[in-house]
Amino acid sequence: MWVGRQEMAARYGAWLSGWKDFRADPEQYLVVDPNRILVLVHDSGRGRTSGLVLDDRTVANYFEIRGGKVTRLALYWSRDRALADVGLEE
Repeated sequence: MWVGRQEMAARYGAWLSGWKDFRADPEQYLVVDPNRILVLVHDSGRGRTSGLVLDDRTVANYFEIRGGKVTRLALYWSRDRALADVGLEE
């Protein structure tokens, strides 16, 4: 778990440095309630060293919002798990 903007920026920045042309494109926004949003995402890119191609539509980003600010962000590698965790199983 990462806590705070500085730690998130440092850790996510380190992860991103391993990719060339990484993109996280939102495909669908699901409003769980006024304070929670789940975004289904398409990740793509190429490993900077390995050349591995990433083309993944299984991920989701979960946001909790209070007072107009994101107070929690959870990144899911499984859309099914994300949907289950927020009570929106398909």
